[in-house]
Amino acid sequence: MSDIQRHHTNARMSRVVVHNGTVYIGGQTADDRSQDITGQTKQVLAKIDGYLKDAGIDKSRLLSAQVWLKDIESDFAGMNAVWDAWTSPGTPPTRATVEARLAAPDLLVEIAVIAAAK
Repeated sequence: MSDIQRHHTNARMSRVVVHNGTVYIGGQTADDRSQDITGQTKQVLAKIDGYLKDAGIDKSRLLSAQVWLKDIESDFAGMNAVWDAWTSPGTPPTRATVEARLAAPDLLVEIAVIAAAK
C-alpha cells in the first residue's frame, strides 16, 4: 500500500489521502461552531487550503467538491458568497450542494474536495 499516502490520520480516518495522482480531502467542518454560515464556511475553506498546501498543491487544482448544509434555504447564499470569493478564477471545480443533518446540531456546513496532485 505504499502507493497510497495518508496524512493527518487517526484511528478513525485520514483527513487527506493521495493515490494515483489524486488528492482526497475528507469532509471538513468549523472548529468555532458559534459562528454563522459565513464564519463557518471561511473556517472550513481555510482548513482545506491548509490540507491542499500539505499535499503540495492549491485550490486551482480542485476537481470536485461536495457541500452539505444544515439548512440550504437559510445558508445557501451565505455559503456561496464565501465560496465564490475563495475559488480560483477560471478554475472552479464541479460541485454538489445538498441539505443534510450534520454530525452536531451547531454545524452549519461541511465540505469535502478532490484535487489533482502534481
